[in-house]
Amino acid sequence: MTDERWSLYVDGSCLGNQNVDASTPAAWAVVIVIGDTGLGRGTGELHEEFADVVITDPTADGFIGAEVGSNNTAELSGFAAALRWLLIEGSETPAVIRADSQYAGNLACGAWKAKANRELVAHVQSLWDAVAEVRTLSWEHVKAHRGHRWNERADHLALRKAQGDLPVPLTFWKPGQR
Repeated sequence: MTDERWSLYVDGSCLGNQNVDASTPAAWAVVIVIGDTGLGRGTGELHEEFADVVITDPTADGFIGAEVGSNNTAELSGFAAALRWLLIEGSETPAVIRADSQYAGNLACGAWKAKANRELVAHVQSLWDAVAEVRTLSWEHVKAHRGHRWNERADHLALRKAQGDLPVPLTFWKPGQR
């Protein structure tokens, strides 16, 4: 994979993203693609996809600092999951994380300073730094809900996880289907 790079699409979803607290349902998703151009036409080949809920209980396994369920904590949790995947994958293949949240992307890479979600952001930034030590790493903004195949897939997975529903299998799923 010398000329290839991993494209990791991350998205978050929160049900009722107003007056959030620790019990507000929120989830994140990661879609990993190889050979993607990032142009939204669905180029590349799906390697793996996964999603989970935002963990807000400090005593629970997997807690990484999210105090509430919100779109922002879901997006940041998605970045954390993508970065952990890159660490476990373990190669030196360059990677780009594509997200529709400028908030999460700029906090993850350290371009912005956290004013909220400080513990979660610090965790994500430490993962970013660890990944950046072993491979070329960047992030790119993708416009939400514009038909970008892999971003729409990440959105679908996150929303379905937040709702407690199974996703539509990729073989039956059509971009824009929520």
